[in-house]
Amino acid sequence: MDLLVSAYSLIVGTIIPFLFVLTIVVFFHELGHFAVARWCNVKVDAFSVGFGRELFGFNDRKGTRWKLCWIPLGGYVKFAGDENAASVPSREAIAQMSEEDRKTAFIAKPVWQRMAVVAAGPIANFLLAIVIFTALFVTSGKQGFEPVVEQVFAGGAAERDGLLAGDIVKEIDGRPIQTFGEMRQIVLMNANTPLVFEVERGGQDVTLTVTPDAKEKEVFFGERQVAGDISLRGVSDPSHLIHIKYGLGEAALEGTAETWRIIESTVSYIWGIISQRQSADQLGGPIRVAQISGQVADLGFLPLISLAAVLSVSIGLINLAPVPILDGGHLVYFAAEALRGKPLSERVQDVGFRIGLGLVLMLMVFVTWKDIMRLVGTNS
Repeated sequence: MDLLVSAYSLIVGTIIPFLFVLTIVVFFHELGHFAVARWCNVKVDAFSVGFGRELFGFNDRKGTRWKLCWIPLGGYVKFAGDENAASVPSREAIAQMSEEDRKTAFIAKPVWQRMAVVAAGPIANFLLAIVIFTALFVTSGKQGFEPVVEQVFAGGAAERDGLLAGDIVKEIDGRPIQTFGEMRQIVLMNANTPLVFEVERGGQDVTLTVTPDAKEKEVFFGERQVAGDISLRGVSDPSHLIHIKYGLGEAALEGTAETWRIIESTVSYIWGIISQRQSADQLGGPIRVAQISGQVADLGFLPLISLAAVLSVSIGLINLAPVPILDGGHLVYFAAEALRGKPLSERVQDVGFRIGLGLVLMLMVFVTWKDIMRLVGTNS
C-alpha cells in the first residue's frame, strides 16, 4: 500500500508538473521553427512533441504529421530533406527529390531564410517567457519587501565594502531594484563578482562596489549550494511590504525586463563557471527540473507557470549555444556559408555534428550525475 501511495505521489506531485512545464516550453520552441518554416514555404514532414514511438497524431492539410511520442523529453520539427530530428541534411533524400519537391526542401532555401527558421525556436522561447511574465504582472502584480538594509553582519562582504543599516538599494549594475528579493537573486548569482550598488543613505545617493563572497547556503527549497552572499538582512516589518500593480503596457515592459534579467544572470553564471569564478553546483538536468517542478506545483498554478517561463528562457539560451546539432551550431554553419558564399564541406559538417552530439551527451551525463548525487545527498 505504501508503495502505491509513493508511486501516486511521484506521478501526481512530480512527473505530471514536470511534463506540463516541459511540454509547454518544447511546443512553443518547435512552433517557432514551424511557423517561420511555413512562412518561408519549407515543407515540414513532422512536428513532434517527444521522441521514439508515436502515441497518437494526425496529418494536416499540407502533409505535416503532428504527433505525440512516448518519450516526452523534448521534441523536433523535421523538414523535407532532413536525415533526422536534428535537421542534419540527407544528401541521398534530396538527390531523389523531384525538382518541384526540392524547391520546398529546407536545404534549398536561401541562407537568410534558413537562419530565420533556426533562430525562430529560441526567439519563440523568449517571447513565451515575456507573454507569461506579462500575464502574471497584469493579474498579480509584484509583491515583496522594500530593498532596505536592516542589519549588516560583522565580517561579511556588506560590512567590508561599506553598506550600512538603513541603506535603501536603488540599483545594482545599473539595474533598478524594486524589492529585496530582486537584490538577493542578483547577489546569489554573482559570487566573487564585483557589483556596483547605488544606495540612498540619509537622503543622499551613494555608490559602492560590493563583491559577494562565495558561501554554501540555502538557496532553493531547502537545497544548499555555493552562491553569492553579502551577509546582511533586509527589513521584515509588514509596513515595508509593497505590492506593485501594472497596466498592460507596464506589464509588457516589466515582463520583457524580467526575461532579460534571467538571460543576463544565466549568461553571467555560465561565464562564471568558464572563468572559474562560479561553482557548477547550480547546474541541473531533467531529474532536478522534475524535482523543482513538483515543489513549485505545491505552491500553486501561478508559480508553476512562472517556472515554465524561466525554463523557457533557459531552453532558448541552451539552444543558442554555438554547438553543432543545437540551433546555435546551425546558425554558425549558416553564418560561415554566408561569409564564404558556399556551404562548408559535407565532411566538416558531419564531423561537427558528431562532435556536437558528443558534447551534448557528455553534458547530459554530467548534469544527470549531479542530479543523482544531489538526491543521494538529500536522502542520506
